[in-house]
Amino acid sequence: MKDSFNQSVRPINISQTAAYDAGLRSYMLSIYNYMGAALVITGIVAMLASNSQVFLNAMYIIEGSAIKGMKPLAWLVMLAPLGFAMALGLGMQRMSLAATQASFWAFAFVMGLSLSSIFLTYTGTSVARVFFITAATFGSMSIYGYTTKRDLSGFGSFLMMGVIGLVIASLVNIFLQSSALQFALSVVGVLVFTGLTAYDTQKLKHIYYEMTAEGDRMAKTIIMGALTLYIDFINIFMSLINLLGDKRQ
Repeated sequence: MKDSFNQSVRPINISQTAAYDAGLRSYMLSIYNYMGAALVITGIVAMLASNSQVFLNAMYIIEGSAIKGMKPLAWLVMLAPLGFAMALGLGMQRMSLAATQASFWAFAFVMGLSLSSIFLTYTGTSVARVFFITAATFGSMSIYGYTTKRDLSGFGSFLMMGVIGLVIASLVNIFLQSSALQFALSVVGVLVFTGLTAYDTQKLKHIYYEMTAEGDRMAKTIIMGALTLYIDFINIFMSLINLLGDKRQ
């Protein structure tokens, strides 16, 4: 998902004009606006889906108020966001701007469906608390990535190796169902995606400096930037809810 941004970056050592700085701020603000709107869509869809008995019965094996298992549709919904993200990452250049935007909003919608179980597993208070902790963590690291003079590109390969390790270990744990491994994955997930937030923010900033295109190409780059930071945010949230969330009795 992040491979679409594997462009070489280098420290910027040129004097910035006021107009160029204004353009950079507008570019980053557009990325955050897209990301924020996607998070709102995801949250609303997740809450509505968690309160729809028809949806829950189609997705899960439920006994009383507890989820005891997943039906085939649940696996499809869980994997759908990955499909949308891959389609955007691999096919964005061939898509029209309208198709890119539609895929991005569809991704946020389907992600909401896949996260609906959170509201059944954890109390609403703890979900809200973890969300604000995630927002504070993400915001702090994104500001750091935007303002630091340190070149973070050297951390990219290391962090991506961490992501690959997390994916493999998570797949293994589907079969092992180890609570100890899940705890370790959550801790590592917080560290890796917190680091990626700073790294990706700086990378998006450098991409702006290196781009000369306007119009649809710039708009697509903004959408992909929003997707990248959105994925970082969601993964920090999921890791923290596993660590700090209060489960329903």
